[in-house]
Amino acid sequence: QVQLVESGGGLVQAGDSLTLSCAISGRSFSGFVIGWFRQAPGKEREFVGGVRWSVGMTSYADSVKCRFTISGNNAKNVVYLQMNSLKPEDTAVYYCGAAYRAWGIPQRPGSYDYWGQGTQVTVSS
Repeated sequence: QVQLVESGGGLVQAGDSLTLSCAISGRSFSGFVIGWFRQAPGKEREFVGGVRWSVGMTSYADSVKCRFTISGNNAKNVVYLQMNSLKPEDTAVYYCGAAYRAWGIPQRPGSYDYWGQGTQVTVSS
């Protein structure tokens, strides 16, 4: 059974940085595509970024490119989302998902097999 647990959310000011963690149990993340998504109130879950460790491939949404970075710790089986220069529009619940059978780095939530419970990020202006 694969489980994902996000942590690291909180309340920050615009321009601040925050690092989210996605702890994965049950299977090494190196065998998955790991995606970060976010969902603001009244909006659909949207792709933030993803990584396919087996080929060293990453992908980011245009809205976060050059501000957010995904990294991982194989020994701890944890994937991180480093978020810099945060903006109020980054406010959302952030989720990590794991796709076991996927091509490339899917941007559709439906392509992911496992999800964490989410962590709230609030950016004040």
